[in-house]
Amino acid sequence: MSVSAIMLDGKKLTFNHSSDRIKITLPNPAKENEALNFEINYSGIPQDGLIIGKNKFNDRGFFGDNWPNRGHHWLPVVDHPSDKATVDFIVIAPMHYSVVANGIKVEESFLDANRKLTHWHEEVPIGVKVMVVGIARFAVQYVGKVDDISVESWVYPQNRAEGFYDYAVAIKVLDYFHRHIGPYSYKKLANVQSKTRWGGLENANTIFYFENSVTGKGEREALIAHEEAHQWFGNSATENDWHHVWLSEGFATYFTSLYLEYAYGHDRLVEEEKKDRQEIIQFYKKNQAPIVDTTIMDINKVLSTNTYQKAGWVLHMLRNEVGDVDFWNGIRTYYATYQNSNAMTSDFKRVIEEASGKDLSLFFHQWLYTGGHPNLTGSWSYNAKLKEVTIDVKQTQKGAFFQFPLEIELIGADGNKEIKTVKIEAQQSKLTVKTAFEPVEMVLDPETWLLYEGTIQKK
Repeated sequence: MSVSAIMLDGKKLTFNHSSDRIKITLPNPAKENEALNFEINYSGIPQDGLIIGKNKFNDRGFFGDNWPNRGHHWLPVVDHPSDKATVDFIVIAPMHYSVVANGIKVEESFLDANRKLTHWHEEVPIGVKVMVVGIARFAVQYVGKVDDISVESWVYPQNRAEGFYDYAVAIKVLDYFHRHIGPYSYKKLANVQSKTRWGGLENANTIFYFENSVTGKGEREALIAHEEAHQWFGNSATENDWHHVWLSEGFATYFTSLYLEYAYGHDRLVEEEKKDRQEIIQFYKKNQAPIVDTTIMDINKVLSTNTYQKAGWVLHMLRNEVGDVDFWNGIRTYYATYQNSNAMTSDFKRVIEEASGKDLSLFFHQWLYTGGHPNLTGSWSYNAKLKEVTIDVKQTQKGAFFQFPLEIELIGADGNKEIKTVKIEAQQSKLTVKTAFEPVEMVLDPETWLLYEGTIQKK
């Protein structure tokens, strides 16, 4: 992009534009907390961030796609999640285009026979990564409202019926999060078929989905839930730096599972966690880094199975660690505290500790700042005289050992079952548990609360 002029109070300023940075020379030193309003005139064809081209139906369109720090290719901004701002998009376009953007539409005016002006205004400060505008041929459906929040579907007219069907579930998802986490920060929720490079991009209240998300089969509910969960975690309560992106992606991953649990029952949650656990185990074989990995220099690489599935599993284990009541109280307090603001992992830790009354230093250290997970091996036996089970268990993973509660299910020959919890506190442990019957089988983690791999065999 080429910058032609920068003005302050109508007066042109001296500036230097190089290496994607603008350095402005002020006529007078700025005072502390002084607000300065600059007008920056620029033009050109964006290298990235605003995607211009034809969609799958050969129609031309213009779609913002800023994540993670691609917004500065077409907007004069500080392209970092810690820097939030309100935003207006005022677009003059040919008559056949519809325009959607963050916030609410405050104007649509027909300028002449060929052009119209559309003005969208977002009054809530948001990060550049979720600022967006979409300009294309759209079919638009107003699905309904959750309280006073308008839920809308914006899809290509060629797959209008399929798109309206697929995206309609968004109102059900919004209702769940709005009532369980805390008030939705924005005045509308638009779900938009687009040219995003991602499966879904959680732009604030204007979510973009990949073109082929529309199938007419209603199979995008989990994707929609993930992107809507971001409206609370990532968009409103935003990580203050890229290395803490698990506060966005891990939360969206787990809250998708929580929504599916709410909609379809606890077995669906277990199914999701087991699937994610296998992905985590496979990922660890090629990447032993922790979730919060400050060694990453290329921010495009902060997204991984660690920051999605493993981080979601950390929240799942945290829920078990503190209990449902304290978990939800902590989540709601965290959101209320950092709504429309920024937070770090230490902030979330402090809030959940206050909610639960527990010191969670070890929990956060080993699951977020240490790579890996327990890999268990060992054996068990039953002593009929003492009516107890002896368990020898060893952690065989490389590096640090973990401390954690381990649930075991004892199963008798006649189908009797009981679940016991033992505390693993060392690399190698010998534990005993009393039982009312002779077990013939022992199952580890029967209720799916632990991120681990391995087995313990009967002697």
